[in-house]
Amino acid sequence: MTRTVYRLTAKDFAVIEAMLMRRRAFADPIVPMLERKLAESRVITTGAVEPDLATLNSRVIFRVGGGSSQTRTLVQAEASAPVGSGLSVATWHGLCLLGMKAGQSALAERPDGPAEEVLLEDVAYQPEAARREARERTSERHVLKLVHSAPAADWPLGGRGKIRQTEGDDPGPSAA
Repeated sequence: MTRTVYRLTAKDFAVIEAMLMRRRAFADPIVPMLERKLAESRVITTGAVEPDLATLNSRVIFRVGGGSSQTRTLVQAEASAPVGSGLSVATWHGLCLLGMKAGQSALAERPDGPAEEVLLEDVAYQPEAARREARERTSERHVLKLVHSAPAADWPLGGRGKIRQTEGDDPGPSAA
């Protein structure tokens, strides 16, 4: 069987690494899966994240076993998403999905039961790609373009090319 290769951003890798350190101290049963995730992952730059890669805060559409499709947002902790919409990467399925590309599947091996195949069907929202797209759109909007240049002799509304004083001299300091 070939190894699944995951691609994680530096932030996602650091989150998994921190989870591993904390959970090792408590002999958590998810430790082997955390170790496997780190061993089978390549760290990529934020600029190299494709829109179909599951990262933290991505909205993913996935299927477990032969079950129906589910849509969730991958979060670091359950409390950071509205009830029922988030899937923590501290769970078997969330951890399995992190770093996968749309169309990729992997086994979530649980010590308390049979391994389940997790298929990432689609990534409906990918935050790094959305940020990059927004940055590209705003950079296009803020470009100034000179469309007409008038000769210096043509002043608007018949004005002259010198500064005119319309009132008297500046008043001196007022006496208090």
